[in-house]
Amino acid sequence: MRFTAVITKEGKWYIAHCVELGLVSQGRTIEEAQANLKEAVELYIESFGREDLLESSCEVILYPFEVAMGE
Repeated sequence: MRFTAVITKEGKWYIAHCVELGLVSQGRTIEEAQANLKEAVELYIESFGREDLLESSCEVILYPFEVAMGE
């Protein structure tokens, strides 16, 4: 199955989020965060099954933006 991961860096840790399942994991490297998230997703599917899961079929677009802050 295919899922979407978003990885951010917070301090010394990389935080990996599975968009479809709302699962979060972390690692000291991007590769470790990816591996830990993959394991978390596998455990989730093993525990709850895959009947209600939707595979990722969308394009994910991320972009930085700014907003004005009123005083």
